[in-house]
Amino acid sequence: MRIGFGLPVSGAWATPENISSFAAAAERAGYSSLWTFQRLLVPEGSGMEPVYRSVLDPMAALAYAAAATSRIRLAVAVINVPYVAPAYLAKQAATVDLLSAGRLELGLGLGWMPEEFILTGGSMERRGARLAEYVRVLRVLWGPQPAEFSGEFYQVPRGSTAPAPVQPGGPPILLGGAAPAALRRAGRIADGWVTSSRADLSAIAGSIAVIRESAAAAGRDPESVRIICRGVVRAGEPAGGPGRRLLSGSLAQIRDDLAWLADQGVSEVFCDLNWDPLVGAPDADPGAATGRAWSILHELAPAA
Repeated sequence: MRIGFGLPVSGAWATPENISSFAAAAERAGYSSLWTFQRLLVPEGSGMEPVYRSVLDPMAALAYAAAATSRIRLAVAVINVPYVAPAYLAKQAATVDLLSAGRLELGLGLGWMPEEFILTGGSMERRGARLAEYVRVLRVLWGPQPAEFSGEFYQVPRGSTAPAPVQPGGPPILLGGAAPAALRRAGRIADGWVTSSRADLSAIAGSIAVIRESAAAAGRDPESVRIICRGVVRAGEPAGGPGRRLLSGSLAQIRDDLAWLADQGVSEVFCDLNWDPLVGAPDADPGAATGRAWSILHELAPAA
């Protein structure tokens, strides 16, 4: 199982200097990938977690990290497809893939917050069907040129969309979502599935089984669909008892949890400190947040 790391994109530690330095350090330490996420709006009075209050754009942050690294994969989990036209995201993704010499992984989601749909003009109707067609459009735009597509929701007038991504056929597409329909969709059409920050990772075996069964039913190799977990690392809270979530507690417990997830069939876990309120909250002390993140990065590094 590979271990990735969440890029500094939220709160006190999300600075240009930290993006460059943590990206380079994660690459040196043997992490396989760097991850961002999307949040456009915190509705007034919503009481959302501190991690969402101040978030950098995911694709811009990955492009910035690309300049400080040369080998580590660059990924987003996830961009919600109702918020952006497929042609625009295809161009963004091809650009980041080109600038990073073919290292991008593109996670896609359906969105869930009504206020963000209002903000972007997105539609909540038939989101699953739209997502499936959206994936087809991306692959058409990254494929042989000139491209052309006519579907129920999207149209691509015949034309060219250069430059092409470095990766043949475009960056790997990862799908989010926890509902049975979302899991089956990932098994049918995606290169991988990625969990959300709210996922109960202790029950991941059941989700993996649904994805594998769907892939097999679609005539795909079930093992070819990667299983990727956002590891919401909360070092030190709580250390024990029935209330302990996976990837919380002592660093030794977190390492044991990572090994357990590997045994469940997980392909990759990325340790995301943006959800740690001592790191990713906008009102956290910047020096203390950065110091805490440095310590955890080195303690959980694959090379260690």
